[in-house]
Amino acid sequence: MELSLSRRLRRTPFSPGVEAAGVKGYTVYNRMLLPTVFESVEADYRHLKTNVQIWDVAVERQVELRGPDAGRLLQILTPRDLRGMLPGQCYYIPVVDETGGMLNDPVALKLAEDRYWISIADSDLLLWVKALGHARQLEVSVEEPDVSPLAVQGPKADTLIARLFGDDAVALRFFRFGFFQWEGRELVVARSGYSRQGGFEIYVEGAELGMPLWDALMTAGADLGVRAGCPNLIERIEGGLLSYGNDMTRANTPFECGLGRFCNVETAIGCLGRDALMRVSMDGPIRQVRALDISGEPVGRCDREWPLWAGNTRVGQITSAAWSPDYQTNVAIGMVRLTHWDAGTELLVETQAGARTATVRGGFWI
Repeated sequence: MELSLSRRLRRTPFSPGVEAAGVKGYTVYNRMLLPTVFESVEADYRHLKTNVQIWDVAVERQVELRGPDAGRLLQILTPRDLRGMLPGQCYYIPVVDETGGMLNDPVALKLAEDRYWISIADSDLLLWVKALGHARQLEVSVEEPDVSPLAVQGPKADTLIARLFGDDAVALRFFRFGFFQWEGRELVVARSGYSRQGGFEIYVEGAELGMPLWDALMTAGADLGVRAGCPNLIERIEGGLLSYGNDMTRANTPFECGLGRFCNVETAIGCLGRDALMRVSMDGPIRQVRALDISGEPVGRCDREWPLWAGNTRVGQITSAAWSPDYQTNVAIGMVRLTHWDAGTELLVETQAGARTATVRGGFWI
C-alpha cells in the first residue's frame, strides 16, 4: 500500500531534507505530510533516547490571533484560565466546543498582549476560531501565518541548540520561548516538543529559511550523531503523550482525557463549554484515559479501536499500542470505564493478533 500524493497534501519547507534522509513512511496531518519512520520505529526510538534528532513538524499549523480582543477570543476557546499568561509563555490548552467536547489540544504562545499563535494538533480549527470571532463581533484578526515548526529533540538537544542560538536559548525554562537571531532573521525558539526526551521547537517564518536551517543543524550536530527523526509511537505512549484523533476526539471531555488540571472551570470566564464542563467537574468522569500493559509477544499496529472486556461487558478500548524494547511489554493507552480503571485490574483486549490480557497501570512508564 502506498500514499497517493497530490497538491491537496502540502509539502513543507523541510521536505527536501526529510526525503534526502531516507524517510520510509508518512501520515497525513492537517493536510500535510508528517514523517513517521526513517530507519525503523524501534531504531528511531533508540536513537531518540540517546542522541539528538531534527523533526519536520511543520504540520503543527499555527492559528494566529491578532488584535485588541485576541486574548478574549482565546479564553472563549479553552477552559484553562489564561489571565496569568505572560508574553514569552507557552500554555497547553484543551480547546472545547459548547458541550465540553475536545476539538484540539494545542500549545498556545503569547507573542504580545495582542498577538498569539495556537500551534494545533490534527484537526480543523482555523474556521471554527474565525467563526467564533465573527459571531462575537470581536476586534481580532484570525489567520494561518506562514510559520513552520522544526523540532530538535533528544538528550543532546541542548548542546546542538547552543551552537546555533547560544546559551540564552538553552537557559529557557520549560514551556517558555524567546526571540533569537540566526542569519539575520529573528526566530521564535521554545523549550517544548512532542517527546519526553527534552528539546526545542523553532518556529520558522517563511519557506526560504527552511532548508538552510535544516542543513545548519545537521552540520552543527554531526559529532553528536544528529539525524532526521519524527514523533515516535513507542516513546510517546511510554510518556503518556496523547494523540488527538487517536486517544481522544470530540466525544471526550478534557476530564476524560486526564486533562482536568488544565480546566479552571470556576475562573475561566467566557469559555464556550464552561457550563457543560462545570457539571462534569462536579460529577466526575465515568471513563478516563489509562496506561495499560498488554501481555505476550508484540501485538502489531493499532490502527483501530481494540475493545476492552470484563467478562461479557465492554468497559473501554485501547487506542494506541506498541512493543516497548525498554520495558519488554506492549505499552498501550486506552479509555477505560470508572468501574474498571483501578491499577492492577485485568481485562481482555481484542487485538489483531488475538485476545490478550491487558492490565491497568497506576501511571505511564516515563
